[in-house]
Amino acid sequence: MDSFEASVVIDKPIEEVFDFLVDGENDKKFSARVQEIKKKTDGPIGPGTVYASTVKDAGIKTEREFELDVVERPTRIRWRELSRAPVTVPEGGYDLVTEGTGTKVTLFNQLEGQGFGKLIKGFALRSARKSADGMVQSIKTVIESE
Repeated sequence: MDSFEASVVIDKPIEEVFDFLVDGENDKKFSARVQEIKKKTDGPIGPGTVYASTVKDAGIKTEREFELDVVERPTRIRWRELSRAPVTVPEGGYDLVTEGTGTKVTLFNQLEGQGFGKLIKGFALRSARKSADGMVQSIKTVIESE
C-alpha cells in the first residue's frame, strides 16, 4: 500500500487542535477539494462516527464516506473510507504531540486502488504527496485564526 504524510506545528494547545481536527465537518474549512461534508451518525464524535462528503479531484466530483476508527483524545485520530471509489483511503489519520507551547500535527493517508483505480493510483499518490505540505499549512492557518 502507498502512503503520504506531512507535519506542521500549530501555535495552539493540543486539546484545541484535536477538537478541531476530530470534527470532520471542519475539513471544508481547510481542504479546497471538500465541497460538502456532513456527520451522518447521531451522538457525540467518537469511534464509529461517519462523515459523508462530496469532493472534487482532478475536476471530478465524487461522493465519499469515512468512518472514525480510533479517537484517543488528544493524541490520535484514525479513519477509514467506506465508499467504493477508484482510489480510496483504507487508513488515514492525525497524530498530535505537544511541542513547546504548540502542537505538532502529522497527517497521513494510505491509498489503495480498485479496478481502474489501480491504474491511476500512482497519479493520485503523486498529487497527494505534492499537496500534503500545503494541506497541513492550511490546517495551521485555519486553526490559528479561530
